[in-house]
Amino acid sequence: MSLWTSDEIAAATGGTASAPFSVDGVTFDSREVGSGDLFLAMSGEATDGHRFLPQAFARGAAGAIVSEPCEGPHVRVADGFAALQDLGRAARARTAAKVIGVTGSVGKTSAKEALFAALDRSLPVSGPGEVHRSLKSYNNHTGVPLSLARMPRETQAGVFEMGMNHAGELAALTRMVRPHVALVTAIAPAHTEFFADESAIADAKGEIFQGLEPGGVAIVPHDSQHRERLIAAAKPHAERIVTFGSDPHADVRAVEAMRLATGGSFVTARVGTSELSFTLSQPGAHWVSNALAVLAAVDAVGADLGLAGLALAELGGLAGRGARFLAPVPGGDVLVIDESYNANPASMRATLAVLGQEPGRHVAVLGEMRELGAASADYHAALAEPIEAARVGVALLVGEAMAPLVEALEGKVEFVHVPDAATALSSLRAMLTPGDAVLIKGSNGVGLARVVAGLGGKS
Repeated sequence: MSLWTSDEIAAATGGTASAPFSVDGVTFDSREVGSGDLFLAMSGEATDGHRFLPQAFARGAAGAIVSEPCEGPHVRVADGFAALQDLGRAARARTAAKVIGVTGSVGKTSAKEALFAALDRSLPVSGPGEVHRSLKSYNNHTGVPLSLARMPRETQAGVFEMGMNHAGELAALTRMVRPHVALVTAIAPAHTEFFADESAIADAKGEIFQGLEPGGVAIVPHDSQHRERLIAAAKPHAERIVTFGSDPHADVRAVEAMRLATGGSFVTARVGTSELSFTLSQPGAHWVSNALAVLAAVDAVGADLGLAGLALAELGGLAGRGARFLAPVPGGDVLVIDESYNANPASMRATLAVLGQEPGRHVAVLGEMRELGAASADYHAALAEPIEAARVGVALLVGEAMAPLVEALEGKVEFVHVPDAATALSSLRAMLTPGDAVLIKGSNGVGLARVVAGLGGKS
């Protein structure tokens, strides 16, 4: 069965179809178009998607949504962005799937991917397309409706990541997603340029509960200092509130979390009255927390916890978010921990702690953290403590905003301060020796993915 027919697209968007057609996928990036896809030609400030219609049809697009004249099969609408949102709402309206929304200052993409793997393994019936999730970090005002529009009609469970930079953004997204389960992974300093304090961040993340369906479940981090604030935000909208964490009073808690020689953890978790033990392939306390959140969500939709534990054991590292590989250097190789996708103070501390547990000399390639506002200098300088705790042998600091950290490390830890990712790569190659463990982490705009790629990674 096709994903969308032209009649369904026209009905959802209020548009007019030029001729009958059907599509099997949806994209607004002409470079991603595959055979049988629907191409959304949206007009924006930077570019106009209508310019790429010839390329989209050449790549095999079966139809397009347009707001200007088009020679190929299309549905014409008044506004392309509004049509994308309409299509997302129509996809949500027609599905019988259990829908889970995920947000948080840190860990939301990792938790979303882990939850997808767990549900794909643990639902009573499993098959291609029966579990759907947003790809990449499609979590904003365009990514969320796109992810909804891509959801097959036969989907049993859908997992959608939702992000925000400003108050009010999550409220709009969650009302589009209408989750049965809404999960907040953690609250931490992120995008502080746009918020008065961390409590304001918690309030903005708590907006995810506003879209809960009747009978919905809210999942909240018990160990967070903002737990009660999140619970208060959830109470008017959730039938049930579930907490997760290491505290004995958490509804889903880690009874034991023991680090393994392989770098992962052996976890015994209690979920309500059930207890299960599983091996978590990803290292670090933050991944134990992610796993507990995932189990809470799996239990909330009635999927099999034992099979979910097996899926967590098999979950590999995500590019830019913990993927590991060996990179060759003269005389041997080095371990590279790819955390290059993004960074904030909390995730920096968590991944530095992981680095500190690795054998060999510790090399930290750290890019500046962005959108931290007036407190940026203090947040950067404060990284000196976890760097020292991780026994970093040499720190390669990238970007102008790292200047306060340079001052804080003076005389304590060897460091090199460079302006950009290109310089960082050449500097890193010169300093690596066989047996090193290398952490690469920074805000996405710094471009440390190029450093990862330069060492042979896939970030």
